[in-house]
Amino acid sequence: QVQLVESGGGLVQAGGSLRLSCAASGHTFSSYAIGWFRQAPGKEREFVAAVNWSGGSTDYADSVKGRFTITRDNAKNTVYLQMNSLKPEDTAVYYCAAGTYGPTKYQALYDYWGQGTQVTVSS
Repeated sequence: QVQLVESGGGLVQAGGSLRLSCAASGHTFSSYAIGWFRQAPGKEREFVAAVNWSGGSTDYADSVKGRFTITRDNAKNTVYLQMNSLKPEDTAVYYCAAGTYGPTKYQALYDYWGQGTQVTVSS
């Protein structure tokens, strides 16, 4: 069992930066791939970024490539999403998820989900 808690969301102006954190409980955290997803109002939840268990392999949605960076610190049981050059269309609730396969964009392959953190980018 893995419990995930997201933090770091907030209100930022377009062009600004935020760093989201996904803190996990459980001694098996380092064996899980972690993904970040987001859901904007009225839209389906979509893939943002993912990292494998070691941090050596990552994947990104085309919409965030070059702007977002996913990293992990297994010693701290935490995964980070550094978001730069934010745009109003990045506004959403951001969720992290843990799964045994990854990095992957497929939501069905993630077993555990956090409650989400709100990111709002003003124009």
